[in-house]
Amino acid sequence: MLNSPFHKLPKSSEKKWTIILFVFLVVFIVLMRFFDAPLKNEISPNGIVSFELAKTLSKSEAILNSWDDSAIASAKNSMMADFLFLVVYSFFISLIVHRLNNRVWKKGFVYQFGKIVCWLIFVAAFFDVIENIALVRLLYGDLRQLWSSIGYYFAMMKFGLLLLGIFFILMSLVVLPFKKE
Repeated sequence: MLNSPFHKLPKSSEKKWTIILFVFLVVFIVLMRFFDAPLKNEISPNGIVSFELAKTLSKSEAILNSWDDSAIASAKNSMMADFLFLVVYSFFISLIVHRLNNRVWKKGFVYQFGKIVCWLIFVAAFFDVIENIALVRLLYGDLRQLWSSIGYYFAMMKFGLLLLGIFFILMSLVVLPFKKE
């Protein structure tokens, strides 16, 4: 039987780690927004996300060409910071899923599904690593369709899994008030 990645974490530590991870998450979100600001323009309206979802080499090159040297430096900093950010967001989201799963869905199919979702968040983080490597290759001038494709497809899978985790959290929060302790 599959266990949550946090099944051995004492309940007394869950709240503490949730708060610590939340603080780091907020710090990284602010940092990532700072790095992303110079990347937004007509070609790249969503900044680094536009670059992640470029899909084709021509679109990736158009985005890179729309950025000046300062923006390229900011994109590189964003990519490097994202290697740490993915650790923080994956642990935070997975821990929230774990906590809500134990509180709301303790028995049955949804509970088993919640344990799978906990692990899938870490799969999303792994996909983020692969995506980041591809995008870094593009940022450093290795302009090949392979890197644009890898960046795009792994970003899409990452976002899909993260949306699944967020949906699980929202679904659990809707049901939570109706659960008896």
